[in-house]
Amino acid sequence: MKYMLLALLTLSACVFAQEALDLQANEKPLPVTRDDNAVAKIPASYHFVEPGTLTVAISALNSPPLALLASDNRTRIGSDPDIARLLAGALGLKLRLVPVAWEDWPLGIASGRYDVALVNIAVTEQRKEKFDFATYRVDRLAFSVKSTSPIKTISKAEDLAGKKVIVGSGTNQERILLGWNAENAKAGRQPAQPVYLTDDASGNLYIQSGRADVNFGPQSVASYKAALTGKTRVVGLGPKKAYVATTTKKGNGLVNALQAALDGAIARGEYQQVLARWGEQGEEVAASEINPPGITY
Repeated sequence: MKYMLLALLTLSACVFAQEALDLQANEKPLPVTRDDNAVAKIPASYHFVEPGTLTVAISALNSPPLALLASDNRTRIGSDPDIARLLAGALGLKLRLVPVAWEDWPLGIASGRYDVALVNIAVTEQRKEKFDFATYRVDRLAFSVKSTSPIKTISKAEDLAGKKVIVGSGTNQERILLGWNAENAKAGRQPAQPVYLTDDASGNLYIQSGRADVNFGPQSVASYKAALTGKTRVVGLGPKKAYVATTTKKGNGLVNALQAALDGAIARGEYQQVLARWGEQGEEVAASEINPPGITY
């Protein structure tokens, strides 16, 4: 009962925050500040993809408030692009945003196509073997359904038995869903059917047409969408909480500069401005942490 009350309060707070968003105002870039302390932590041996430029991979999907297209249908805005601007500005660099599919960021970072990935990437123990992380948000996953769905709440494996659930391939939510499927199978219940989609428009169509029952993804995206359109409802939170972090190639040392840039932005209040204008209050970190314990299953 205590958990459910806390979950409802969390969801209500998030939805309330989303109602105050002003997308037109949010298209204007926030001021950024060069941070000499962060600049000094850039390794002398590190070579940026483009000299003098921070190349940052961001989600190519229209996934507000994390990443979306501005009214010109060309400029990328959202909380992740705003964080990228803070990082580049603090490090005294120009910024180049590169929209990528979720499946492409690991190889892009490993092969040196991007300096940093900001694709709502959660820290996991497995990912820490290949990448370095500097945290900038605490995130939960959420279950959302069509506003007229008979599903009232989802909090355990049994609630998804026999349901068609949209998840991204290779994501934490997929691992949670597959774990719950194993639990359902062991109990003699029908497992959920994963529905793998790669774009938000298809997800909306599947939920509204009944081709899928549940969408399982980032809480910030689910709550934003529910508040913006009224066509979906958030009916529960996932069982895991994760740190979302800037992601760089393991061992190249850039993570130290990124952490310093984030901590400086936190101290100046610039970081809090980003989260506030995208309705992500409550997901902030007090300080950036390098390679914290990863989410486990």
